[in-house]
Amino acid sequence: MQLLSVNVSLPVEIEFNNKLISTSIFKKPVEGLIPLSALQLKGDQQVDLENHGGGHKAVYAFSADEYQHWQHVLNKPDLHYGQFGENLTITKLDESIICIGDQLKINDCILEVTQPRVPCFKLGIALDDNSMPKNFIQHAATGIYFKVLQVGALKAGDKVELIHQHPSKLPVKTLFKAYFDKDFIDAKKVMKHASEIAELSDEWREKVIVRLNKA
Repeated sequence: MQLLSVNVSLPVEIEFNNKLISTSIFKKPVEGLIPLSALQLKGDQQVDLENHGGGHKAVYAFSADEYQHWQHVLNKPDLHYGQFGENLTITKLDESIICIGDQLKINDCILEVTQPRVPCFKLGIALDDNSMPKNFIQHAATGIYFKVLQVGALKAGDKVELIHQHPSKLPVKTLFKAYFDKDFIDAKKVMKHASEIAELSDEWREKVIVRLNKA
């Protein structure tokens, strides 16, 4: 894997449905070595801290390989890295292989996988397509959120190395589909498995426990 782009954004106000909203989804690539703290990249700031940011969602990464798919589906050949709101655009970031609790090393930074990304309406704003959140979920390759285990700095072009594979071996995509796909086989089993993984984010632990209780 390789880090192709580092993307950040400060909050901006936009009009949506006749209301002013603040968002940091309009990420743009930045050059050079970018410091990473326990909560965010330098130059980046989350707005809705209830749904974004925090220790379990300090960094969001998206696969560079998905850009070709969405360029075709959306008929937008000029999509630029960061347009899905990701901080890190990484080649071969495969949610069907990478698991909850796995650890990646980029330069001197160590990141731990905590949960899948669940898109909100702001993704539709960023891509000028209100159906995008629903289509993104159906495609089930929504990217990965990370906790920062070791702060440092990183830059575009850095190698991304998988340095620890969690013994529970629950792929991010499997968990995502178990939660969102009504036809997913053994969904209850997968979510029970997820609820027992200490590295799973608090947000997703609560989600799967609520779902299990309803089942």
